Amino acid sequence: MATRVIIVRHGQSTYNALKMIQGRCDESVLTDKGIADATTVGKTLNGINFAAIYCSPLQRATQTAQTIHAQLGEGNPAPVPAEGLREIDLPNWEKMPKTEVAEKFPEEYRLWHEKPAEFCMILPDGTEHYPVRSLYEQAKGFWQEILAKHKDETILIVAHNGINRCLIMSASGIDPSKYQGIQQSNCCINVINFKGGLGETVQYESLNQTEHLGVKIPSFRPGHEGLRILLVRHGETNWNKEGRFQGSKDIPLNDNGRAQAAKAQAFLKDVELHFAMSSSLSRPKETAEIILQAHGDIPLDTHDELIEIGHGLWEGKLEAEIEAGFPGMLEEWQTTPETVQMPEGENIQGVWERANRAWDEIIERYAAKPNQVGIVVAHDAINKVILCRLMGLQPKDIWAIKQGNCAVTVIDYLKGADSEPIVQAMNITSHLGFGVIDKTAAGAL
Repeated sequence: MATRVIIVRHGQSTYNALKMIQGRCDESVLTDKGIADATTVGKTLNGINFAAIYCSPLQRATQTAQTIHAQLGEGNPAPVPAEGLREIDLPNWEKMPKTEVAEKFPEEYRLWHEKPAEFCMILPDGTEHYPVRSLYEQAKGFWQEILAKHKDETILIVAHNGINRCLIMSASGIDPSKYQGIQQSNCCINVINFKGGLGETVQYESLNQTEHLGVKIPSFRPGHEGLRILLVRHGETNWNKEGRFQGSKDIPLNDNGRAQAAKAQAFLKDVELHFAMSSSLSRPKETAEIILQAHGDIPLDTHDELIEIGHGLWEGKLEAEIEAGFPGMLEEWQTTPETVQMPEGENIQGVWERANRAWDEIIERYAAKPNQVGIVVAHDAINKVILCRLMGLQPKDIWAIKQGNCAVTVIDYLKGADSEPIVQAMNITSHLGFGVIDKTAAGAL
């Protein structure tokens, strides 16, 4: 069992629509679009039984939570305002248009975007205030209080852009310097699973889902002129379904895997693609080929360093067979993966290095032209180590990343290869017919 936390950002507010800084100012309320989108979120989450619903006390978040609650099934508790969910404190900028902030505070505004953890406001009394650092500590405090109350339950949080980012980062200890690298769209849905309290095992099941709003993948951030990559895991294989470790064995898609790839094709058919890359094994290659059937004559390149982790003597075996042949190693792999050398296979550090080397080559190759969009189709472990690095995690943290079969993850580089990567959305599986919860048969890694 685990504590499942679903996090929603509030709907579009009047200040959002005017592109004004809100922070802790409580003048902004939901627009008609914000109310409609919050209603849609409630309908989308209907059927999930929540043990508790927490919201920011600011009225744009409270209004969103109340609108969602009205659409949920009977028995769901009313939203409870929580001070720990209050939005980032930007007192010098509140109620100002973003363009005016950029003009009046150019250096601070640059730091806010490029080095958010170092961003400091000097308050009227001369006090130094670090908004992102302060919000990060606030998020940690909220987790410490709330997780202890809701072990093995499902809860809903409705809050804001900034605090949501800090909740996501602090859940696994991601440094606050990554604040601008996580996207939170209005009325998006995030799913995070906690095995215990803060500091214990956490899994990011999905981030920034927006398909329920009619937006399959998030729009580009303002000023985007760089690269977008849609990172996809291959479709299901028979070995996935059976729970066998497949690793570098060239196991093909099964019929369900091909059907999943066809659904990914339909999901992405309206996205203009300029390039495609996959692992050279047949399961991601066929997944990519099916997706590309809706995209004309885009050639598919392959990269050997995107091949799945080599499990060595574990390949083809079930967990029970591995435990019988290598007592204790499986538990070690599941708890401290960075310490495991696969018998006659690889270790996670080696996979980390080669997968991220391949990723950097892809970024360098395709970021030379502006506004390029492409797909990269690979494997569970490969996608995990790439995303861990992009999010500021380490090899030991691979279990924090979930990658369902034919899930789509969206990564943006705002200005090119040297830009900080932005995780626009992660592990989208709604196109496979599950709603907001990933129910793919992920199989053994």
